[in-house]
Amino acid sequence: MNNFQNLKVWQKSRVFTKEAYLVLQKMPIDERYGLTSQLKRAIISISSNIAEGSGRNTDADFSRFLDISLGSCYEVESQFILAFDLNFISDSEYEIMKELINEIEKMLIGLIKSKRKKQ
Repeated sequence: MNNFQNLKVWQKSRVFTKEAYLVLQKMPIDERYGLTSQLKRAIISISSNIAEGSGRNTDADFSRFLDISLGSCYEVESQFILAFDLNFISDSEYEIMKELINEIEKMLIGLIKSKRKKQ
């Protein structure tokens, strides 16, 4: 069992959540129940699944939740691409979000690999 608060990837996802929410505040109001809502759910899923998985008894269980978290990262990345394509976010906002989510993806992949080696 891991203390999720000590995991660098969880800490990074927490920072990402705050930054992403600041960007999402600028999205069009008519997207509140569309893309913005979907993005928020996927963003929250990243850190939540890391935390939930850390409380599991085996590395295999933890890895499964890390996989879910990684899937949420890819979902968020795709949705930010759409937000950029639709001109809902600026070039600089998109680049910042892309850089942060890509870093979290790499960290998750590394953690998943290390947990699977222990199985």
